[in-house]
Amino acid sequence: MEADGDASPRVIYSQKMIVNVWKYLYKNIFRFWLKWILRQLTGKCELQRICDGSRRNAERTLKIEYSLKASKYKALQNAVNTAEDEVQKCVALIIQEKKINIQKDTRFASKLQLCLLQISGCRKLYLAVEELRKHPYNSDNKEHEEQLMELWNLLMPHEKLKARITKQWCDIGFQGDDPKTDFRGMGMLGLTNLLYFSKHYPREARQILSRSNNPKLGYSYAIVGINLTEMAYSLLRNGLLKTHFYNLVSGMPQLKDFHQFYCYLAYEFDKFWFEEKPESIMYFNQYREKFHENVKRCLLDYDTVLALKNEKQ
Repeated sequence: MEADGDASPRVIYSQKMIVNVWKYLYKNIFRFWLKWILRQLTGKCELQRICDGSRRNAERTLKIEYSLKASKYKALQNAVNTAEDEVQKCVALIIQEKKINIQKDTRFASKLQLCLLQISGCRKLYLAVEELRKHPYNSDNKEHEEQLMELWNLLMPHEKLKARITKQWCDIGFQGDDPKTDFRGMGMLGLTNLLYFSKHYPREARQILSRSNNPKLGYSYAIVGINLTEMAYSLLRNGLLKTHFYNLVSGMPQLKDFHQFYCYLAYEFDKFWFEEKPESIMYFNQYREKFHENVKRCLLDYDTVLALKNEKQ
């Protein structure tokens, strides 16, 4: 007779196996026949039905992206990797492959083209963000040093930096007397985000810096900022940020749109931290993960746009 402790893992394993078998059967058998039946009933392929039945937001683009990836046609699978200047040609190829009558469905081509531009844009954005992240901070690089000094001047406009290497850096939340060591994980992406927030939302950035010095609930402003850069980067890499970008930009998202999302995280995390009132900074990882889960939950909503307003021009 099996002990209860031995049965439980087996039950879980069996459930996982059933789910995996169902997914396999749906993807490889049932989905094909369901699509075929619906095409006979409606006279339209799945891509047309998505364009007709979904609103012009992330829902449509995400469903188009899934449909293309799941297609048995290589041409459709490859459509999600189409470059911006090839989108129009790709749309024509899909219309030909799926035998779509564009005289009857006059808006299909423009709707699909917009979706492909958004899909292509998110892929291109990830590559740009990744390039910044891989680019290390170099204290011998004049441009890097100028950006770092600009960050100090924006956050501490009434206090002059006494030297390049100084404990004053701790006043804006770096760990030691030389900030370059804190950028190792996120490279220039970390500095770029901190600087963007300070340039475009100077009032909010200084306010959060001031709050971060709270004797009971304080935290290291710059270090937490770099940590939030890692959060934004991971959400982009895992594809969860697509919902936000597909709703935010009617076309191809740009690098500034990623920086804007970072600004949202910086502002909202500070609010969250003070609302939660952690007992100690030692619990940072626990509360950081809770905030992360809240953001991921928001991104499951097709209508989500996570952005700050009132940007300084």
